[in-house]
Amino acid sequence: MEKIEWNNKAWKELTNEEIEEVFMLRAKVFVVEQNCAYQDIDSYDQKAIHVLGRKNNKIIAYCRAFDEGDFFNEASFGRALIEKKHRGKGIGHQLVVENLKIMQEKFKDKKIKISAQAHLSGFYQKHGFKPKGEEYLEDGIPHVAMYKN
Repeated sequence: MEKIEWNNKAWKELTNEEIEEVFMLRAKVFVVEQNCAYQDIDSYDQKAIHVLGRKNNKIIAYCRAFDEGDFFNEASFGRALIEKKHRGKGIGHQLVVENLKIMQEKFKDKKIKISAQAHLSGFYQKHGFKPKGEEYLEDGIPHVAMYKN
């Protein structure tokens, strides 16, 4: 398993360089790779805790976490990604574990809701999430609501 350096920051703590790197990586994964034109940069970034995973000082893993009421009624996280060349090495699991640890520290034992891409449902189930309801399209991609706690 690759060694990743993890940290997390509120919006105001991010440097301009980190913001640029995160936005470029999110666009690369969610807009270009998934061929999905959507508004990635939104007002939610300012409310989020940004979880950053670095290898050789480069962000290769990322997600943003929210307290209850900041995105969904429940605590939540999203925009979870691993840079393509680093996938398949267990970093996604590390990201979820690190993120859940941070959410526990900052938001305590709150129910967590995510809007997961449907093909990743099994991945999130390994971390205790359970699907609820029917699949739905979000930006043209099948998703499912999943809950933990």
